[in-house]
Amino acid sequence: MSNVVALLDYGAGNLRSAQRALEHVGADVVVTRDPMIAVEADGLVVPGVGAFDACMRGLKDVAGPRLIGQRLAGGRPVLGICVGLQVMFERGLEHGIEAEGCGEWPGVVDKLDAPVLPHMGWNTVDVAGGSEMFAGLDVGTRFYFVHSYGVQNWEMAEDDFIAAPKVSWSEHGNSRFVAAVENGPLWATQFHPEKSGEAGLTLLRNWVGHLH
Repeated sequence: MSNVVALLDYGAGNLRSAQRALEHVGADVVVTRDPMIAVEADGLVVPGVGAFDACMRGLKDVAGPRLIGQRLAGGRPVLGICVGLQVMFERGLEHGIEAEGCGEWPGVVDKLDAPVLPHMGWNTVDVAGGSEMFAGLDVGTRFYFVHSYGVQNWEMAEDDFIAAPKVSWSEHGNSRFVAAVENGPLWATQFHPEKSGEAGLTLLRNWVGHLH
């Protein structure tokens, strides 16, 4: 039986390419704004293109922060992509606007320090040790990025009671930024796996394989 993946439609992103990629790796994809479907699905994908503040407004319109929190509290997988990674943090500073994020992780999304923005194109990722997200991929594998903002400091304190999140990094200009996070049921990528060819499909296949 295939895994049912809800692709959250909140007005922020090209859903078709993500839908095609997820279907290619065997998921049964439902594009939805319905909170009940989003909570009940085997996996939830939160895409995101555009400004942090606009994405958060769209998410709130479909009760996104609440249903993301509800899923994670029950250990149910969520995958954030691009701004879908950024909104998992506490706040974003973009175009002079400070916006509150979902607050699943401490930290701030702010402008990258680089001579050329946006950071657009293929780049490598410094993958965290023991990563399940990047399993089966070679060191130096490249992924497709399009963004001008990122999380440049990982601020979550470690303790002895929960496993430390696996944080992978990338660099552009003078900025080192969070490229991906694996934190129990919550995975997220700053790059676009759905636009990253075979490497991206491998990553999505790894995520879908964790849904049961």
